[in-house]
Amino acid sequence: MVFPQKSDVDNLNGERQESLKAGVLGAVSFSIMATGIALLHGLWVESLIWDITWLVKGAIALLTGFLFGVTYRYIIRTDQNSHLNDGAVLAFGLVRAGARIEIEARFTDSFALFIVLGVESVFCFLFARLALDLALNQQWVKPFKSYND
Repeated sequence: MVFPQKSDVDNLNGERQESLKAGVLGAVSFSIMATGIALLHGLWVESLIWDITWLVKGAIALLTGFLFGVTYRYIIRTDQNSHLNDGAVLAFGLVRAGARIEIEARFTDSFALFIVLGVESVFCFLFARLALDLALNQQWVKPFKSYND
């Protein structure tokens, strides 16, 4: 039976801590943008009603941002490839937008609404990405190291 070395366990715990930091930053930044967009939308249509759906949407935004933050850290690693960064934002944004469009399509056939939902999703992930990129550049969050590093 082979037991992991202490350095392997320390490395694994360090990676988990960095992923947790990236996840929390992703959750907070994504939620800030999603809340701002929701408030603007509520003020624009003059129907800012606080109910349980705000709590549900907030919880979903936190979870979505957390998962994006953790995944983004693993996607970009220590590579300097802007296509990875942009692709992560676009992939997450389109998946989230697709789910929202599928739900909204039952209640409306407005093509403009579908575009707005897509743009909102991409902007939320873009904001989270910018926050994560800043944290990575400032070494507040350390990038995931590739096996070749």
